[in-house]
Amino acid sequence: MIPKSVCPLWHADIPSDPGRKARQSAVSYTTSRDTIVSVSLSWLLDLFGVYKRNTESAEAALDAEYASVDMAKLAFINDIISSYVDARYYQRRLALSQANLKSRRETFELTKSKFDAGAVARIDVVRAQGLVQSTLAEIPSLEAKFRISAHRIATLLGKPAGCMVEEIAKGSNQPAFRADVNVGIPADIIRNRPDIRKAERDLADSTAQIGVAEAKLFPSITLSGSISPSGGINERGVYGNLTPWSFGPSLNLPILDGGGLRANVEVAKSKATISYLNWKSAVLKAVEQVENALVAMHRDARTVQALKAAVETAKETLKLSTSSYKDGATSLLDLLEDQRSLSIAQASLATAIQQWAKEYVALNSAIGGGYSPVAKARF
Repeated sequence: MIPKSVCPLWHADIPSDPGRKARQSAVSYTTSRDTIVSVSLSWLLDLFGVYKRNTESAEAALDAEYASVDMAKLAFINDIISSYVDARYYQRRLALSQANLKSRRETFELTKSKFDAGAVARIDVVRAQGLVQSTLAEIPSLEAKFRISAHRIATLLGKPAGCMVEEIAKGSNQPAFRADVNVGIPADIIRNRPDIRKAERDLADSTAQIGVAEAKLFPSITLSGSISPSGGINERGVYGNLTPWSFGPSLNLPILDGGGLRANVEVAKSKATISYLNWKSAVLKAVEQVENALVAMHRDARTVQALKAAVETAKETLKLSTSSYKDGATSLLDLLEDQRSLSIAQASLATAIQQWAKEYVALNSAIGGGYSPVAKARF
């Protein structure tokens, strides 16, 4: 972006309606029609770089605005992905609760049959029934949370909420990261972050403004000129014209400003210092976020692996406990405890996978990934 002050300034004045002049004397009237055109040109010599630094400042400010657009875009993408991760999590929890409900109903029916046969006490039937009812109570809340997450996605994408619920309901798997994480040196990879780029360009803008303020301490020279041809025809048909013109330089000496220009330099330096501290803080914060996200990713990976093993063990235990209960070798309390243990392990695994996926999103956000920067225009 080039400030208009760098370019020559043209100015023209043309009357919209040529006027008629009437001059009256003691004995006669004279009428004439005049046409006047005025053109002026001025050129400011950028001897000390004030307009060059203004151009640098304007370009840096434009880059900072582009970075702000990228920040909003990245936040928008993160919001969509986080809502999608939540929707899949609640969908998985809903499926687990429905599977647990089926298993506990089977246990209730088996216990009821044993009670009818006189093999167990009435309290066992009540316990089995209570577990069925508690499982039924979980389902409405999970259904509502799934729909709320789907509605959030629909709102962000500008689509009808009902259609989004149906579309997401077609799948059932939770998103999970399945590869090793090796992003390199955090200080190198954060350069793509929009907030870092914005802080850099804000610093460049502030630094350029120091040059602008310092350049204004020196004299400025302006070359200007004008030409104003005019002509007219009177009532006798006589034509006359006059072409005045002028050209010359003008010098502006900033010597009696009361120290205002030097104060402006100090103000610009102070703003540049603030921009530098903001940039430094943004970089340190970004490195911290990357490091934290990497630690969380590795932690969640170990947690997910351990919980997968715990779920398999709980399934095997429940299978053996169910078989023993049918044969009368295990009490109902043992069976219900094994069912509860499997339910807790499966819910914990789903939560760990959800957290793992969110940490992966946080890592990509910390390194500025997941989006394409806005194309930049130059004038």
